[in-house]
Amino acid sequence: MSTQPQPSEQASLVGEEYEVEVGPVAHGGHCIARTSEGQVLFVRHALPGERIVARVTEGEENSRYLRADAVKIVEASKERVEAPCPYAGPGRCGGCDWQHAKPGTQRRLKGDVITEQLKRLAGLTPEEAGWDGTVMPAPGDKLPAGEVPAWRSRVQYAVDEDGRVGLRKHRSHDVEVIDQCLIATEGVSELGVEHREWPQIASVEAIAASGSGDRQVIVAPRAGGRLPLVELDKPVSVLRVEEHDGGVHRVHGRAFVRERADGRTYRVGMGGFWQVHPQAPQILVEAVMQGLMPRKGDSALDLYCGVGLFAGAIAERVGETGAVLGIESGKRAAEDAVHNLQDLTRVRIEHGKVDAVLPRTRITETDLIVLDPPRAGAGKQVVKHLTTLGARRIAYVACDPAALARDLAYFREGGYKPRTLRAFDLFPMTHHVECVAILEPIAKGA
Repeated sequence: MSTQPQPSEQASLVGEEYEVEVGPVAHGGHCIARTSEGQVLFVRHALPGERIVARVTEGEENSRYLRADAVKIVEASKERVEAPCPYAGPGRCGGCDWQHAKPGTQRRLKGDVITEQLKRLAGLTPEEAGWDGTVMPAPGDKLPAGEVPAWRSRVQYAVDEDGRVGLRKHRSHDVEVIDQCLIATEGVSELGVEHREWPQIASVEAIAASGSGDRQVIVAPRAGGRLPLVELDKPVSVLRVEEHDGGVHRVHGRAFVRERADGRTYRVGMGGFWQVHPQAPQILVEAVMQGLMPRKGDSALDLYCGVGLFAGAIAERVGETGAVLGIESGKRAAEDAVHNLQDLTRVRIEHGKVDAVLPRTRITETDLIVLDPPRAGAGKQVVKHLTTLGARRIAYVACDPAALARDLAYFREGGYKPRTLRAFDLFPMTHHVECVAILEPIAKGA
C-alpha cells in the first residue's frame, strides 16, 4: 500500500526578533525590511530609514514573507513622534497604522504608496496619471505633530467576553479594551459607549451623523444573547443585527440618520454606507463635479451609487433635459436613493449588481459616468463595458489605490486615460486614502 508523502513541517518564526534597516513603505500600513537571510519582513510601527528590532507576528521558515512589529527603535527617523493614542503600538489596537508618524509624513507615505501602485499595476507615472504627487488633508485636519483629528463619524466597537468595549487588535479577533478612541468625532464620543458594559453583546457600532444631530447604535448580540436596555449619554436610535439572517432591524427611534452634502439632505438607513469623514462627501462631490463638468442636457451613469450622493449632484447640474441612472446592489441603499432623489424626475435608480444590471439597461451611449466601487474595484468586465459607451468623461472614486491602478490599466486597454488624479487624506492615522481620477478618451493617434 502506497502512502502520500506528507509535507515537511515548517518551523514557526513567530516571536523571533531581527535587527534590520527599514526600507520603503508598502501598501497596507507597513514598511518593507529584510532579514540577514534575505527574507522579506512587512513591519508595522516602523518608518523608512529607521534601524529597528522587528519581532515576527506571522510566518514560518519557508514563508514568502513574514509579518512583524517594530518592538525597539534603535535609530529613529526624524519623522517619528510619540503615538498620541495610549492604545497604539505593537500588539495593541489595530485601527490606526501611523500614530507614530508626523501628519505630513503620513500623507507623504500615502503618496508613495499611490505612486508605487500606479507604476506597478497600471504602468503610469504620476505625470502620466495627471497627479501632482500630493495627498491633501481635509480642511481643519492639518494639525501639529502629536495632535489627532477627530474625524471618524462611525466606530464599530468589539466587545470582549466580560462585556467590555474595545477595538480589534491588528489581524486578530482579540479585543483591546479602550475608554476613548481619539479619532472618533465628538458626536460618537459623547454617546459614552466605552463607559458601559455590554453583556451578551458581540459588537456595538456607533454612528453620529455630521449632517444632523441624529445618533444611532447598531447592536449585535452574541449567539443566543439578549439585547440589553440601551441607555447612553445622548438620545440615540437603536438597531439590532439579527442572529438568523444578519439583517438590521429597528428597535426604537429612527431607522435612518440624515446627512447633508451639496445642498441636499440624504437619508441613510439601517447603518448603510456614507463616507466616514464628516467632510468627505462634500470634498468628493466637488472633486467629481469639477472633473466631469456636467452640461445641461447631459446623460449620466452613477454606478455603485449608494444613497444617491453623486446622482443627486449630477442631476442638479444637467437640468430638466438631462438624465441620470443610478445602480446600487444594496436593497436598502437603493430604496434610500429613490427616496432622497424623488424630487428629481430625471433620475432613475436600479437595484442590483452593476455587472448584471448595466447590460440589461441596453444603454449604448452616455455623456458622463461616475463610479465609486467597493474596495475590490470595478473589475475588468465592468470597465470593458463602460469603455464602449463613449462617455466624454469618467470619474472614478477609489478608496484603494491598488484597485484603482488595476482598473486604470483596464480603462487604458479600452481607450481611456487619466486626465487628472487627486488624492485626499480622509482617513488620518490609517493607511487608507481616497482618490478621484478623471478619465477621458485617448486621442486617436496618441
